[in-house]
Amino acid sequence: MMENVDEETTNLLPKSSSEADEKKEELGFWMRIRDPTNFFHRCIVLFFMCFLSFGSYFCFDNPTALHRQFTRDLNISESSYMLLYSWYSWPTVVLCFFGGFIIDRVVGVRMGSIYCCLFLLVGQVVFATGTFYNSLVAMCAGRFLFGIGGETLAVAQNTYSVQWFAGKELNFVFGLQLSMARIGSTVNMNVMIPVYNSLSSYVSKPLAISLFIAAATCLFSLLCALILGWLDARAHRILRHRELPSDGDDVTTGGGDVIKFSDVAKFNLQLWLIFLICVTYYIGIFVFIGMAT
Repeated sequence: MMENVDEETTNLLPKSSSEADEKKEELGFWMRIRDPTNFFHRCIVLFFMCFLSFGSYFCFDNPTALHRQFTRDLNISESSYMLLYSWYSWPTVVLCFFGGFIIDRVVGVRMGSIYCCLFLLVGQVVFATGTFYNSLVAMCAGRFLFGIGGETLAVAQNTYSVQWFAGKELNFVFGLQLSMARIGSTVNMNVMIPVYNSLSSYVSKPLAISLFIAAATCLFSLLCALILGWLDARAHRILRHRELPSDGDDVTTGGGDVIKFSDVAKFNLQLWLIFLICVTYYIGIFVFIGMAT
């Protein structure tokens, strides 16, 4: 028995190329924009894709933006302060390697991005709670949870990119995503101290309250992940019933190459040099950002 296709899917699924041309003439802009292969529909997807990691980058550098406030209000040393970055980094060392495998073969990109955003939100809340009670252990635990979701979310974000875009579009999408993520860091650097100063006149623990407010950006990223997952599932449902051309389409929300650990042995020298450049670059820049005031 054939599966019933809902009305929305039927409206977007012409059965032949001639019928497709006639259908496009009949459909207005607001109907066409609901088509997953439509340019404007993919722009909507790109919007949520770009802000998927906004909360991660915003909250990652909260300690840097409030460096002096951390060491002064909590009366901690510089070495204890740097633990906040160390405990973030430990899970990423492992999960960056296995993150792609987990997303591709275990949970999928939709649930993977949602889980990562949940880890970000929970980790930031635990971090802020530890700051409220001046507990370095709780603060480090929060940063550890935050690290579990942080870098793996970037893997999910890139997976969405290659599923929805291809060719020359892909380079632009990668650049735009990185730009929007860095905007999160820039906004954090310029906003957190004014927020702290504003709260210091009204509350006794402005540092903790500032971090709780920053958690709202993680909640925003979680909302983007939920909407993006719904849009991706909807596109997959529609395209599954559409007679696609043999050479595929821009949106490839299902299927794809199967990842294998043995593929690592096939990486060429140029790719390993790129890895080395990234490692040495971030070793310098992250230490500088973490220690700077």
